[in-house]
Amino acid sequence: MVRSIKNPKKAKRKNKKGDGSSSSSSVPSMPTKVWQPGVDNLEEGEELECDPTAYNSLHAFHIGWPCLSFDIVRDSLGLLRTDFPHTVYFVAGTQAENPDWNSIGIFKVSNVSGKRRELVPTKATGSDSDMDADSSDSDEDSEDEEEGGSAAPILQLRKVAHGGCVNRIRAMTQNPHICASWSDAGYVQVRLLCSLSEEVQLMRKIRLWASGSSYISSISKTYMQIWDFSTHLNALAESETEVPRGGSSVFNQAPLFNFKGHKDEGYAIDWSPRVTGRLVTGDCKSCIRLWEPTSGATWNVDATPFTGHTASVEDLQWSPTEDHVFASCSVDGHIAIWDARLGKSPAISFKAHNADVNVLSWNRLASVMLASGSDDGTFSIRDLRLLSTKSISLAVILSAYVLCWQEEDKSLVAHFEYHKHPITSIEWSPHEASTLAVSSSDNQLTIWDLSLEKDEEEEAEFKAKTKEQVNAPADLPPQLLFVHQGQKDLKELHWDAQIPGMIVSTASDGFNILMPSNIQSTLPSEGA
Repeated sequence: MVRSIKNPKKAKRKNKKGDGSSSSSSVPSMPTKVWQPGVDNLEEGEELECDPTAYNSLHAFHIGWPCLSFDIVRDSLGLLRTDFPHTVYFVAGTQAENPDWNSIGIFKVSNVSGKRRELVPTKATGSDSDMDADSSDSDEDSEDEEEGGSAAPILQLRKVAHGGCVNRIRAMTQNPHICASWSDAGYVQVRLLCSLSEEVQLMRKIRLWASGSSYISSISKTYMQIWDFSTHLNALAESETEVPRGGSSVFNQAPLFNFKGHKDEGYAIDWSPRVTGRLVTGDCKSCIRLWEPTSGATWNVDATPFTGHTASVEDLQWSPTEDHVFASCSVDGHIAIWDARLGKSPAISFKAHNADVNVLSWNRLASVMLASGSDDGTFSIRDLRLLSTKSISLAVILSAYVLCWQEEDKSLVAHFEYHKHPITSIEWSPHEASTLAVSSSDNQLTIWDLSLEKDEEEEAEFKAKTKEQVNAPADLPPQLLFVHQGQKDLKELHWDAQIPGMIVSTASDGFNILMPSNIQSTLPSEGA
């Protein structure tokens, strides 16, 4: 974000960046100041504007009511896509004013345009900089169109009526047409979708699936339900027509599968990345239930829940390397690691934060790393190999490493206090083991690279090359890679596993699709 001036005359006297009289010799140039969200205040006549050159791609859209949760649905358009324009498929659940107005949206966003920018852009010097500014901007605009087509993405949406708000929704890793979600009324439902692709090959798969695909959503009591969305997804795959705002019809369908075992609503839900169809769900009564798939598109849900937390279970994450191991976090401030083979109590439980632990993310590229975000705005990174407690002397084998309990807990390898409001979402990058994204109620989405360290020589070289006079605040963490703003009340973010560098976020004012320009250095090679 950059400052702009509403009143140039007032700005001239203050000599702020953006002053239209910068060419005047009577006004000396001042070094650019880094504006810190939550620290610096805007002065009278100033406002923040988005700097489009910081992004390879940036688009905003909404589907009607705000969505507390969504997921990106994998498609068959390619495992590693780097060329614009892009197409992305989603499922999302609404938070409508009236419970009866809610729906689950299955939608496709195509023609997502953008442009690969240089990490260190060339910069003109002296008066040439001002004279070339307008022409440079117009050149960039034309390049955007050439590389990504029209700047406006195309939204195609199908809605299915849903009783109650959707607290959380997740798509299955192996069969992305199967999704799971929680309702604010306590329902957990499994809905059936078919494949999401425009390709003929995928359409053949849809016909082979016959009954379609599945995903879980929520309705108004303690239910789990399965739905068949084949018709809706076939229509999306075949259509290229944008849906007019408010013009999408809402379809009514009966669920295929219900579960009434949870005694309260919940937020925690996760599909196993290793065992197709295996699922865990956690509710606000501190209970966790394991779902095992059976034939005929049904699930057996354990009658006896996993118990160990003393307050609401907020998030769940399966181990990326072990079939029976998962982690949970809770309002009680603890993180627990469970092994379903060892019974209904946690194998490990430890105090992780001094406030509610809202979210978890288990690194799938570096499986010993676990990230957690708290209600106090902090987030932490733990190395599970170093996890320890004072009261237990036990070893549990998780994949190729062992968790050991010693006298002192040395598992905390990083702890950040940058955000000042609750952490609402955290997720490791699927393409770079040291990179993760975080969203917070302070309306910031931040991207972090834990491999970075402060290097004064490198900073000096960069400033010399770009002729910049920016002096970053001394207390700014060197691992902070990018700050995205502009959304109100951020709730959730996800990396796109098939489009490196793409992040999608949801907030009370809609969705953002963003691709920061400084993330491309961490992308895998074309042959990866």
